[in-house]
Amino acid sequence: MVDETVISKAIIESYFERLKRCLNVDVIVVGAGPSGLTASYYLSESGFNVCLIEKRLSLGGGIWGGGMFFNKIVVQSQALPILDEFGIGYERYDEEHYVLDAIELAGSLIREVAKRVEVLNGVCVEDVVVRDGVEGVVVNWSATFMSGLHVDPLVLRSKVVVDATGHDAVVCRITAKKTKAFEVKGEGGMYADLAEKLVVEKTGEVYPNLYATGMAVASVYGLPRMGPIFGGMLLSGKKVAELIADKLRS
Repeated sequence: MVDETVISKAIIESYFERLKRCLNVDVIVVGAGPSGLTASYYLSESGFNVCLIEKRLSLGGGIWGGGMFFNKIVVQSQALPILDEFGIGYERYDEEHYVLDAIELAGSLIREVAKRVEVLNGVCVEDVVVRDGVEGVVVNWSATFMSGLHVDPLVLRSKVVVDATGHDAVVCRITAKKTKAFEVKGEGGMYADLAEKLVVEKTGEVYPNLYATGMAVASVYGLPRMGPIFGGMLLSGKKVAELIADKLRS
């Protein structure tokens, strides 16, 4: 017979081991959309301990919905090497654009990240740890906020924090408010071509030990949005991983 308490014990003990491993890591990535997943993958492949935090139960961010629930998305040719690395299929549309399945993209990224990275889903960031720059995040269950309960949080420490929370730029907004050191301007209107270029170009450190990637970059610097073209998101995630790897190895 199955003892239900054994099932509960197995879940509790294994999750607590994961949570303890997240208490002190090299990098905390907040947000498991395309940029956050890509950054987490490449950082882990570079040998760093990574904790990926996602406020929702499901990972993938804006990938799943494609464009207006049409579950196809577009990438430009520069992002094809990343798709090839993950074994994701695509079809050529014209000289510059390629179409792929949103479900395959999300599922493939999640599968590879889940094998390498400690993932805490259903967890949100409510504050940051600031000493000589950002040195970690203050977290709570997403359900705590949804229910309106007052429950004190826990702290996870890291050498670097990555804001991959998309349009909301949650970690950057918290840090800007608490430190008064910079401003989060909010993203501009749609201009896909320019947005794809500038998001990758501006990806990087916005405050000591705090990096922005993906649409969080657009929100910090007031850049345009780009809609359901995802090449810039993938390229931004890879770039931020490379920048952080250089920083931590120096």
